[in-house]
Amino acid sequence: MKRALVLIALATGVSGCATIKGWFSDSKAENIEPPTVLVEFPPTINVQKVWSERVGKGSQHTGARMSMAYADGKLYAASATGDIAAFDATNGHTIWHKQIGERHGWIWHHGDNSVRWSGGPTVAGDLVVVGTLEGKVYGLAASDGTERWNAQLSSEVISPPAIGGGLVAARTNDGRVFGLDERDGKRLWVFDHANVPILSLRGNSAPVIDSGVVYVGEDNGKVIALRATDGGEMWEQQIATGEGRGEIERIQDVDGMLAVDSGVVYAAGYRGQTAALIAQTGRPLWTHELSSFTGVALSASQIYVGDSDSSIWALDLRSGSSEWKQDGLKYRWVGGIGVQGDAIVVGDFEGFVHWLSITDGKFAARAQLSKDPIQAAPIVVGDVVYVMDSEGEIGAFRVGAGK
Repeated sequence: MKRALVLIALATGVSGCATIKGWFSDSKAENIEPPTVLVEFPPTINVQKVWSERVGKGSQHTGARMSMAYADGKLYAASATGDIAAFDATNGHTIWHKQIGERHGWIWHHGDNSVRWSGGPTVAGDLVVVGTLEGKVYGLAASDGTERWNAQLSSEVISPPAIGGGLVAARTNDGRVFGLDERDGKRLWVFDHANVPILSLRGNSAPVIDSGVVYVGEDNGKVIALRATDGGEMWEQQIATGEGRGEIERIQDVDGMLAVDSGVVYAAGYRGQTAALIAQTGRPLWTHELSSFTGVALSASQIYVGDSDSSIWALDLRSGSSEWKQDGLKYRWVGGIGVQGDAIVVGDFEGFVHWLSITDGKFAARAQLSKDPIQAAPIVVGDVVYVMDSEGEIGAFRVGAGK
C-alpha cells in the first residue's frame, strides 16, 4: 500500500463504494513519510504575485479536487459552499458572483435549492458548466452567471465536465459517463458499462472531448473512448493493473488529467503505467512503469508526471523514455502540473508553488500562495500562472526573466 494513502472512508452518495483519501485530505498528519524539506536555491526566473482573491471556502473537506477555468480574460472558480464567481484575470476584480442555496448566519442549509459545487467549472463560449456533490450539472451564462439549465445525474460529479461539439460530457462517481445537450442540458446518452471496484481513490478523471470522441479514465484502471454522438464505446485500454490479495492492494484508478494531442491520448494510472495510446484504436505506442493519481501534462517534446510519491518525471513524448526525475518534492503531495514556456509549475500540500526547468528538472523559482494544499493543476496564460488552494484562496503570479 502506498504510504500516501492511509485513511479509508466510506463514500457518501449513491455510488456505494468505499473511497481512499490520499494527500488531498485536509489532515497533513496523515503523511507517514515526512515530506521532503524544501532546499533554497538561486532562482533563474523571477516570480511576482500580482493579485489574490477568494471564492467561498474551497472544497470543504469533501475530498473533491477543485479546479478553475479560464476564457476571454476571465477566471472562473467555485467552492463546495455554493459560491461560484468570475474574476477579471488581470486584476482579480469580481465580475459576477452567485451563491446558489440559502445561508442563515454561519449555517449553510442544503435544501432542495442548495448546491455544493465539486470538481470545478468548464467554460466554452458563453457557457459555464459545473457539477455538484448532489449529482447535478448546471449550465450558467459565462457573462453574468445566470442559470440556463440543470440536469440531474446518477451520482456526485467530482471532476469538471467537458464541452465540445454541442455536447457536455460529465463523469459521475458511480462510473457512468453522461452526454448532455449543450443548449438545454437534455440527456442525450449515458455510458453505463464501467466496472466500479469496491475501493477507489477519491477523485475522477475529467472527460476530454476531441474530434468527436469522449475520452475518460475509469476506476478499473482503463481508459475508454466513446463516440460523442451516441456514447457508444469505441475502445478500452487497461493501463493500471492493481495486484494483491486485498481490495486496497488492487486499487488501480485512472483519476488524473488526460491529454490528447496529434492523434495520441496520454494517461497515467495509479499502480500502473503512464501510456501513449493511439486515439483511433487505443493501441499503445509506448508505456512506462510509472504510477500516478494526478495525471499528465505535455510540452512540445515531453510529458510530465507526478508519481505516487510526488517525485516529478519528464518522459520523451515519442518514446516514453525517462529524461529526468526531480525528487525534491517527494512526499509533498503535489497536485496537477502546468506548463509555462521553459518551465513546469506545480503546487504542493503546504501551498507552495514550484517552477522547474523542463530541460533538467532543476528548481527555477518558488512562491507561496497559502499554507493549504494546492490540488488542481495551475492555469497558465502567457506569463501569468493562476492557482487555487483547497480553502478557496486564488493567486495570480507573473513570471519574468531571472535577476
